[in-house]
Amino acid sequence: MATTSVPVTRQRSDGSLIRALGVWGLAASIVNITVGGGIFRLPAAAAAALGPAAPIAYVACAIAMGLIVLCFAEAGSRVSLTGGLYAYVEVAFGPLVGFVMGALLWAGIAAAMAAVASFFADALGALVPALATGGARSTVLVLVLAALAGLNVAGVRGANRFNAVMTVAKLVPLLLLIVLGIGAVHRENLVWTTTPGLRDISKASIVLLFAFLGVETALVPSGEVEDPARTVPRAIFIAMIGVTLLYLAVQLVTQGILGPSLAGQKTPLAEAAAVAMGPAGRTLILVGMTISTFGYVCGMTLAAPRMLFAFGRDGFLPAQLALVHPRTRTPYVAIILQTVIVIALAVSGTFEKLAIIANGSILLVYAACCAAVIELRRRGVQESGTPFRMPFAAAVPLLALAVIVWLLTSLSADDWKALLVVVGVAVVVYASSLPSRRATRPEAAA
Repeated sequence: MATTSVPVTRQRSDGSLIRALGVWGLAASIVNITVGGGIFRLPAAAAAALGPAAPIAYVACAIAMGLIVLCFAEAGSRVSLTGGLYAYVEVAFGPLVGFVMGALLWAGIAAAMAAVASFFADALGALVPALATGGARSTVLVLVLAALAGLNVAGVRGANRFNAVMTVAKLVPLLLLIVLGIGAVHRENLVWTTTPGLRDISKASIVLLFAFLGVETALVPSGEVEDPARTVPRAIFIAMIGVTLLYLAVQLVTQGILGPSLAGQKTPLAEAAAVAMGPAGRTLILVGMTISTFGYVCGMTLAAPRMLFAFGRDGFLPAQLALVHPRTRTPYVAIILQTVIVIALAVSGTFEKLAIIANGSILLVYAACCAAVIELRRRGVQESGTPFRMPFAAAVPLLALAVIVWLLTSLSADDWKALLVVVGVAVVVYASSLPSRRATRPEAAA
């Protein structure tokens, strides 16, 4: 089978970026984006759905995401362009499908980033009441997001190191709760009184699955990853194994401490920490919530602007978005624009309308990526090194697609309408950019 590569024009454009993300840096970015504010709320939702059997839902989610990230790993080892899943799909199926999926991915990322930025401001306001008022809250959001943008414009290495520090910082309170909380666990709280049915497990899994999302965003800066054929698969597996074990441990400890009362808690981890460590433990977890949401925004500020960079690079949006800073070698225009958009959404609150489409849009992109693996493999696409070959290679993409279709059946009619709006806008943008793309790169505008 002949081996093909991605268009040279895009390779050269990405070549102006610095490949500075190694295995542990990318793994830290995945963990940082995946472990957001949700882990501080999820144990109560899981307990409400399944009681002491809640850990089984995490296992089901891990299996489902395992199938999906295997597809990410192979696609990422074959295509190392900035844009992540958007680039994988675009190389496999062409610019139209690629851009539509990229638009859906960016919409979901932008909504999630704005929502968590807003949640960070609320968490900080709970710790410092003077910052909870409207004017002070907005000022905090603007200053924090602008500072993170400046850090990312200054260089990917510094931003990557800062993200690694934030990943450790957000994990410390959770690990302390696990270690110190074990002594307060009551075994009887972990005994199954009934065995949940498959339908109950599936309902709980649909809710919990989104706690595992984040890989798709962390892979967006693929054009800045060292040796992607080796780095991407290893980083994904390290991160996903670590996240799954962390979630299971947190669920077991909080369930063991609070028992039946866990299901009714709004801040389950903080209440469990108060029992295990006293008032100081509760404060520690509240601080951890603030750090965790801040860390998430840090990771998103590194990854999300690369989507806009990729759109500018490929001619769908103005070419200025693909400009790279001559000294720091970062996509500074894309970083600034992404930050302005997120600030506007987070401060105004209009991000809530976009959040409706986030879950469905990400799942559709997941499905396209799983299908892309089959096509990339068929065409023998690779850029450098030997691509990662997943176990049970023929079956895994099909199983992953089946899981995603099953999850998509839970979307409401309004969710589908919102998705169609994004798709419609993306098609209009694609069509309007076609003349200029044909003029500059005839081979890429088909």
